[in-house]
Amino acid sequence: MPDAPKRAPRAKILGGAALVFAAALVLLFARGRGGEGAPPKKEGGQTPVAITQGEAPAAKLTVTDIGIDAAATPAPSGTGTITLGWGGGDHDVGRLRPEEGNPEAPMSLVLDPKGNVLVLDQVNARMLRLGKDGKTLGIIPVPLRAAQDVAIAPDGTMAVLDRLGDKGIAILGPDGKLIGTLPLEGKGIDEAGGLTGVFVDGKSVYVEREHGTLVRVGDTSGVVDESRPELPGRPSRDGRLLLSAGITDGSAGRLFISAIERATEEHVFTRELRMGMPIVSIMLLDSDAAGVVYLATLAEIPSGDEPVPAVFLTCLSSGDGQPGHTVQLPVNASADETFREMTVAPAGGVVYAHRTESGMTLSRYDCR
Repeated sequence: MPDAPKRAPRAKILGGAALVFAAALVLLFARGRGGEGAPPKKEGGQTPVAITQGEAPAAKLTVTDIGIDAAATPAPSGTGTITLGWGGGDHDVGRLRPEEGNPEAPMSLVLDPKGNVLVLDQVNARMLRLGKDGKTLGIIPVPLRAAQDVAIAPDGTMAVLDRLGDKGIAILGPDGKLIGTLPLEGKGIDEAGGLTGVFVDGKSVYVEREHGTLVRVGDTSGVVDESRPELPGRPSRDGRLLLSAGITDGSAGRLFISAIERATEEHVFTRELRMGMPIVSIMLLDSDAAGVVYLATLAEIPSGDEPVPAVFLTCLSSGDGQPGHTVQLPVNASADETFREMTVAPAGGVVYAHRTESGMTLSRYDCR
């Protein structure tokens, strides 16, 4: 597999509605921020961007303390754990450790309609399909030089994103055969390197521009959309909302989540969440088929001279953004470059890829 180009930094903002609500949040919080320093860097030296300021609407803001007691919230044991080794075997995934350049682990994962896990192993230029019992059901070749993300349609068709090498999306049938390729650059997308994800909504294929607006580039039959309409946020799986989230003040542990009604684009809620500890990045913003919203953050628990990194998964109501339970997940301590470390199952809960020196485990966690 040819050397992949360097990856662009990931940003803090998730979803296009952040462009609409961010200015209101900035204005509301400005008095309390004082002389805030630069936002913390994500592991591996990635620096998140600042919140984009747009026109502020008359939106009601609700402030909520999540109330995490880190000392009393140990990482739970995941269920349905699948263990994979490092390598190129049928039950392995690739890990790259170059002398120069970024170390890499599998970039992304997703669940298919039958509940099987697909792991994007770009080091070995393939995807592994793993059954619920952990057995390898199949190996799907990926016809792209630098695949980073994958999304799947209800019928099992897959969209694989390469924003840096081939700058396109490979559409693969449920059998893994290539259906077609959708180009990325064009109307609405001047530079594919700034894309931050691929999403399938029904038969439509979207890419996310700088953790903001989603641009429709085609459909799952491989037909290119020259008109490229846009969505101001990530569509919820129940089809009702467009979601966005962002970090307002990382050092103070403050972030926001917003939702607008998809059919009318009317504001539903904007809620500031206070974690009580510094936030490094947002790792996940997604929902399940019932509309439950899942938010995962990488945070730092204060502890002596050196803070302890921690991953927290919070479930929120799609009606008003009210947070429910929060659970703590194990941290990926290594600096391997990845694109998406967890994914939401349509029926609820998440699958999280945890890396160790001996291999990678896929475990299911729930915060409902």
